[in-house]
Amino acid sequence: MTDNLTLNMDAYLPLRDVVFNTLREAILKGELKPGERLMELQLASKLGVSRTPIREAIRMLEQEGLAVTMPRKGAEVAKMEDVLEVREALDELAAKIACKKISDEQLANLKTIKDEFKRSMDSGDVKKIAEEDVKFHDAIYEATNNAKLVSMMNNIREQMYRYRVEYLKDPKNYPMLVKEHDAIYRALEARNMELVTTEMHTHVANQAVAVKAVIQKQDEEKK
Repeated sequence: MTDNLTLNMDAYLPLRDVVFNTLREAILKGELKPGERLMELQLASKLGVSRTPIREAIRMLEQEGLAVTMPRKGAEVAKMEDVLEVREALDELAAKIACKKISDEQLANLKTIKDEFKRSMDSGDVKKIAEEDVKFHDAIYEATNNAKLVSMMNNIREQMYRYRVEYLKDPKNYPMLVKEHDAIYRALEARNMELVTTEMHTHVANQAVAVKAVIQKQDEEKK
């Protein structure tokens, strides 16, 4: 467990929220690593609080998908592989539902976002490129008109964003991303459910490979 874990106090928030924000930030920054156990007693001692707000904060982390409770082991930071599997399933489902429900107006908006994503690559601004990538996928989720599905995706959004930024730092990934976004758009435009599911699967699978490569590189650099 990181030695740099300190409580970020906020007089306007309940203690459980302060603890939650502290642990959440540590996870997103990579200070608490995927698979690392979240032991109540140890965290309580390190942060100088009782076990109750720690327990409540861990429950909140689980609701966001940042932590999982394992049988006979307790809570631990969610592994990226788990998040990637969930994201693959959700994105494919979203594409399938959107294929049936997307309106002409939503389709036109998706094309605008797709083209803006391509243009953003010329800026070299990784944050902007990542934001446009998120917008493309968000537009597909919105086209499903399924609030529960959108909520489920939002639960893993920030975990994905950190690694999305990392792999977008490599311009070699850009041509493939543009090609895949184009293919997804064309499949939705054709209202071809089988094709859009296949194209989305390919897109997410390729990103998963890139993300795992980033994680492996970061792990090697820490050795």
